Amino acid sequence: MNSAGDTAWIVERACALGFSLCGVAPLEHFPEHAAFNEWLERGYGGAMGYLSDPRRRDPKQVLAGARSVIVCALNYNTAHPYSNEAAAAENSDGPRGWISRYAWGRDYHEVLWERLNALASALNERFPEPHCSRAYADTGPVAERVFAKYAGLGWLGKNTLLLNEKLGSWFFLGVIFTTLEFSPSLMRGEMPAADLCGNCRQCLDACPTGAFVEPYVLDARRCISYLTIELRGSVPEEFREAMGSNVYGCDICQEVCPYNRDAPVTTVSDFEPREFRTEESLVEPRLEWLAGMNEEEFREEFRGSAMKRTKWRGLVRNACIALGNAKLERGSAEQLRVAELLGKLAETSEIVIAESARWALGRIKWGTEL
Repeated sequence: MNSAGDTAWIVERACALGFSLCGVAPLEHFPEHAAFNEWLERGYGGAMGYLSDPRRRDPKQVLAGARSVIVCALNYNTAHPYSNEAAAAENSDGPRGWISRYAWGRDYHEVLWERLNALASALNERFPEPHCSRAYADTGPVAERVFAKYAGLGWLGKNTLLLNEKLGSWFFLGVIFTTLEFSPSLMRGEMPAADLCGNCRQCLDACPTGAFVEPYVLDARRCISYLTIELRGSVPEEFREAMGSNVYGCDICQEVCPYNRDAPVTTVSDFEPREFRTEESLVEPRLEWLAGMNEEEFREEFRGSAMKRTKWRGLVRNACIALGNAKLERGSAEQLRVAELLGKLAETSEIVIAESARWALGRIKWGTEL
């Protein structure tokens, strides 16, 4: 086993590459891996079939001979208002939606990947003996937050996210599996960070769709992030009103978390909101812009963005639902304009979009003939 000094070198090197936190965990089967299997059996994973990959339950299958897992956290919090603050602002150019702040800038997978690979290359230079390392930037069958807990980076909160007392939860996690064996950040007998959620249940109570069936347990099928990103078909009607203005992901359970109240702002410029030639913005985007986008425009506008995940149909579907939740003055020019757009979308051959547009038309109460 390499020394504790080598582990300290890894942490120092990771921080030099811009990571906010870093730690090393042993490659073991932790209790959370067994609990994940039960979670899947309850159906809480919804249509995310990729979660059933056996490597998620048995991490020793991820990389043959792996002994250690290096876990890195990268802060993505930018100095922009939260969704509840933005919703209170007046907008004169039509209804606006909300996109999770992690998707505002450059695709985080690429940003993480570059830094993780740089760290893996540094390992090759520092440790010339034959070994194999594999980096995952939220791209593989890995329970990153579990290894992060046992690497000493924080605790798993009631909203199921990893929480760090100083950093909050506005960060991405990336890992490097390696056949090199390092001293764990938590020495033998040392416990992971204490659970500091206490009696707080703000995240549980704030969830509009009731996605937390109990503390520390999320039913993804009810989660707005799942509904707006992972779900490919129609959004169940029981959740549409609760989705509000969310068109890509949801930040609510993080926004209300006390540990995010004074969370530091990132220094990584890649996470600042991307700029468009049309002067549109992903911070409170205009819903009419999103709903009126064709597939070619979607590919062009969101090249290099994590928002590719939802695909064009999903984004337009979500924008329709958000328009249906918009508070429009009856008979106003704004309502006329939105109704015309939804009317066109209601006639499209894309069934999921058309059905969502018809629902939205009914919600904004535009004319009995519709």
